[in-house]
Amino acid sequence: MASTIEVSLAPEPIATIGTLPITNTLLTSWVSVLILLTIAIVLGSRLRMVPGKFQSLIETVVLFMHDFVSETLESEKWTRRAFPLILAIFLFILTSNLMEFTPGIGSILVHTIGEAGHVESVPLFRSVNTDLNVTLALAVIVVIAIEIMGIFAVGFFRYGSKFINFSSPVNFIVGLIELVSELARFISFSFRLFGNIFAGEVLIAVVTYFAPYVIPVPLMAFEVFVGFVQAAVFSLLTLFFIKLAITDPHEAH
Repeated sequence: MASTIEVSLAPEPIATIGTLPITNTLLTSWVSVLILLTIAIVLGSRLRMVPGKFQSLIETVVLFMHDFVSETLESEKWTRRAFPLILAIFLFILTSNLMEFTPGIGSILVHTIGEAGHVESVPLFRSVNTDLNVTLALAVIVVIAIEIMGIFAVGFFRYGSKFINFSSPVNFIVGLIELVSELARFISFSFRLFGNIFAGEVLIAVVTYFAPYVIPVPLMAFEVFVGFVQAAVFSLLTLFFIKLAITDPHEAH
C-alpha cells in the first residue's frame, strides 16, 4: 500500500518543445486521437457493399445517432453540418474517458526536473478530461460552432437581436439574460465534464488506498458508465444548443 495519496489538480509537464510544455494529459489526448484515426482508417478500408455483422452493427449505431440528430434539428441540411461535430465530440470524450482504465495510465512514470530543481516522478499518461484546459478547449470549440451555426441559419443581425434588443426595456433585460446564459455555457460545458471525471479519479485513488483488492473493481465499472454518460451529455447539450441557435428567435416560444 502506498504511504500517501497523491492527487494533482494540474496536469504534470513531462517535456517541452521550445517554451511549450507538453503535459501528460496532452500526450494522452494525442493517443486518443491516434486511436480514433487508426480505427477510422481500418474500418474505412474494410467497408463492403454487403456488410458483415460488425459493419452492420456500426452502421446501425451511426444511423440511429444520425436519425436522432435529424429529428431534433428538423433539417437535413443542418444535420449534415452538425452531425460530424457532435459525433466527433462524443467519440473523443468517450475514448478519452475509457483510456483512464487502460493498463499503464497513471502507472508508467517518467523523471522530470521540478521547479525547485529536484527530480520528480510523474505519470507519463493521465486521464484527458481531468485537465480543465482540455474541457475548456472543447467548450470553446463547441460554443463558437454553435454561434456560427446560429448566425448562418437566421442571419447576423437577426441572431444578434436575441442578445441586444432595444425594442422595450423588458426585451433589453431578456437579451442581457440570454447573453449571460450564452457565456455561462463555457463554464457549464467545461466544469461539468472536468468535475465528474476528476472526482471519479480521486474517488478510485482513495478507495484503492484503503481497500485495494475488492472495492475498486465495481467502482471502475461504474466510472466506465459515468464516462459514457458524460460523453453523451456533452454531445446532447451541443445538439440541443445548436437547435436553439438555428431556430429563429422571433418564432421560438
